[in-house]
Amino acid sequence: MRDIDLKTLRLFVAVCDHRNIARAAEEAHIEPSAISKRIAQLESELGVPLLSRSRRGVQPTAAGIALLEHARNVLFTMERIASDVAAFGGGLKGRVSVCASASAIAEALLDDIASFMREPANQNIRVEVEERLSFDLVRQLREGAASVGVCWDNVDLQGLEHRPYRQDRLALAVHRDHPLAGEASLRFDQTLEHEHVGLLPSTAVHTMLRRAAASAGKTVSYRVIVSSFDAAFRVVAAGLGISVVPVEVAETYRPVLGIKIVPLTDAWAQRRFVVCFKSFDALQPAAQRMVDYLASRVKRPST
Repeated sequence: MRDIDLKTLRLFVAVCDHRNIARAAEEAHIEPSAISKRIAQLESELGVPLLSRSRRGVQPTAAGIALLEHARNVLFTMERIASDVAAFGGGLKGRVSVCASASAIAEALLDDIASFMREPANQNIRVEVEERLSFDLVRQLREGAASVGVCWDNVDLQGLEHRPYRQDRLALAVHRDHPLAGEASLRFDQTLEHEHVGLLPSTAVHTMLRRAAASAGKTVSYRVIVSSFDAAFRVVAAGLGISVVPVEVAETYRPVLGIKIVPLTDAWAQRRFVVCFKSFDALQPAAQRMVDYLASRVKRPST
């Protein structure tokens, strides 16, 4: 089979979007017969029908749906290639793919990226942010699937370069009527007699709390497991448990939900985040500039 050209893929996607060859041809400023010929040739080369034709228009077949998904991904990738290569032309342009942990995204990362993008010198830089578990994030960086990662520094960073980013402190979120609500501060082991609200077992926070409990000869009793800090705060506000959360995120929810935030005194409760990447020298200029900017945002932990 000969290589499939991009124009044919674009026309095929347009036909599927419009469900009509004539409308796709009008949009592409070509004759409908030219599109029909290209798609018929593609069907012949692949050996399967891609479109089901009727008086009402066209619909992709099962094989057509599979091709459509791949075609969208290929076209999107080609657009990104053109954008990334343009960074080496006049004026700094480019796309930076950032993978970040839930904690980093929930705290200051998005605000920092927005500030970076608002600077006039960075107006032509586009950024994609994807939430990932820390271990998955590190794997993507090693494999080259992402340019920059932001996560807690307790993850295995072997094979990656990294720079310090922000810090935060973990605390206990409790319902205002909970027995622990009146405490000025607590050690984590003092919370283990109560039911917790936790994040998914695959998250770094869940793993860290399990280890902290084990070192005290205890286990964490989870009444509810949720997938985000937002959900955790709402379950706490409903009086269904207590939850270990970042102070910086908690301050957003505390006045809205009327919950209490009690600092944890354990040494591990002070967390350090890092900006990590495979090789700074190998990063695009746009990604290098973002790394430098994020690293400049280092500050003292929340109190």
